[in-house]
Amino acid sequence: MAREFQRGHKARISDLTAGTDLYVGVQISAPGLTFDISCFGLDADERLSDDRYFVFFNQPKSPEESIQLLGAQAGDTESFRVTLDRIPPQIHKLSFTATIDGAGQMSQINPGYIRIVAGGEEVARYSFDGSEFSTERAVMLGDFYLKDVWRFAAVGQGFDGGLEALLRNFGGEVMEEESPAPQQPQAAPAPAPGFAPPAQV
Repeated sequence: MAREFQRGHKARISDLTAGTDLYVGVQISAPGLTFDISCFGLDADERLSDDRYFVFFNQPKSPEESIQLLGAQAGDTESFRVTLDRIPPQIHKLSFTATIDGAGQMSQINPGYIRIVAGGEEVARYSFDGSEFSTERAVMLGDFYLKDVWRFAAVGQGFDGGLEALLRNFGGEVMEEESPAPQQPQAAPAPAPGFAPPAQV
């Protein structure tokens, strides 16, 4: 049975699961809106001191693959694989965020959630909906953070700006628009032994 979190609730991940190979699913949608869902790997000062730990659609994994973007699956808009025991020591927090791509505001969103799945079983879920927000265009949904041990916090904090405002908040550099390089097709990474994404619900 998944543990239900409210905004502001926190727990040690070891109290939710003994596993360190975790699936993080995000469900967020709204009529006519598109969302970018990202993970920021932050240092002890909660800054993005290494851009390689900004995991999003253009950079789908961190260098040692401790954070990987998996795509939409199992009813989730976007999903990640997080391997806690492979996260390097300079990374103290993983902030999972959603931003609206284009016009719109978070008050328009349908009921959604961020959830943690371990060993194929959902162990934690933080649900939210548009009534919790107003004109925000970005939201910090949940954090994994290191405070003697890894913990999870349900955040649900909105930002009026979009992805650029979040990047600046975390001390990242906002890149000027460039024409994207042609994408090379990539084979889907094979799941590691013992890691299975959750089944469709």
